[in-house]
Amino acid sequence: MKSFASRVIHWQQHNGRHTLPWQGSRDPYRIWLSEIMLQQTQVATVIPYFERFVARFPSLPQLAAADEDDVLALWSGLGYYSRARNLHAAARYIIEQHAGVFPDTPEQIARLPGVGRSTAAAIAALAHGQHCAILDGNVKRVLARHGGIAGWPGDKKIEVTLWQLAEALLPTGTLHHAGAIETYTQGMMDLGALVCIRSQPNCAACPLNADCVARMQGRTAELPAPRPKKQLPEKQVQMLLLLDRGELLLEKRPARGIWGGMWSLPELAVDDDPGRHCQEHYGVAARSQKILPKLSHSFTHFKLHIQPVQLHLASRLATAPGQIWLPPADALDAALPSPIRKLVVQLMKD
Repeated sequence: MKSFASRVIHWQQHNGRHTLPWQGSRDPYRIWLSEIMLQQTQVATVIPYFERFVARFPSLPQLAAADEDDVLALWSGLGYYSRARNLHAAARYIIEQHAGVFPDTPEQIARLPGVGRSTAAAIAALAHGQHCAILDGNVKRVLARHGGIAGWPGDKKIEVTLWQLAEALLPTGTLHHAGAIETYTQGMMDLGALVCIRSQPNCAACPLNADCVARMQGRTAELPAPRPKKQLPEKQVQMLLLLDRGELLLEKRPARGIWGGMWSLPELAVDDDPGRHCQEHYGVAARSQKILPKLSHSFTHFKLHIQPVQLHLASRLATAPGQIWLPPADALDAALPSPIRKLVVQLMKD
């Protein structure tokens, strides 16, 4: 039987993905950008964002020179916004610390903001031919099933085992060259995304099926074990759509925390009175108030329930730093979190 690595390489060459917009080049900037966008996000979702991003910032120096608001605006809707802030910070770090030259070892790449061990290894392998293992979610699933490794891959002990296995299975001998590691790395990601999928994997099409423990033992449904379930805490908040002369008030969120650095709506506790809040907090009365349908949004660690309230102000509120009045159509060009964007779109329809 051919080695694990040679089967993955052969499969990728004939059945893997070769036409993704960041492929066909060893440009570390494009590979890095794609790897960051692909963290916890599906390829189909990433593609249009990637294409818009590189059209606006085709090189690392242009990204480093950009305003953070412009970076976040292009990221709006993709979620996990700390990725965009870290991407921007990393671009500036590379300009300052590496004279604008993208680092070429996994150790150096892992020092960049927002880059972990697996992402650093993927960039180093795909862009520079470095001989290093990756272990993203798709690869964890392939290795756990093939090796019959029980347990949740996010558990530290299981993760250590998977890392050891990932390194042991790297191409060796005649396969130990730059082209092979690039194809092998892409092949492992493709196998997890296209064949060894979470539910109903296509084992018949898998190049590793001959010695896959999960397939031989009928355990593909149980391996790898899912994340232990826990009840997500829930939070309630009111958000105010303050309107005056056809314009909407947006407020910039703090740099750290949920939706850091993005434009959002004024918030207040669910038991506060919106009209009184406007009068006391902004010194402006509301001439009309409308309760809008509730909206829920799930984060990794909690679920947010938003009660939107639309208020037409009796007079123009003078903006303070971190506030801006915009027509709703122009607000959609700003860096808005997904649920805020939905509210603005709905406002335009009403």
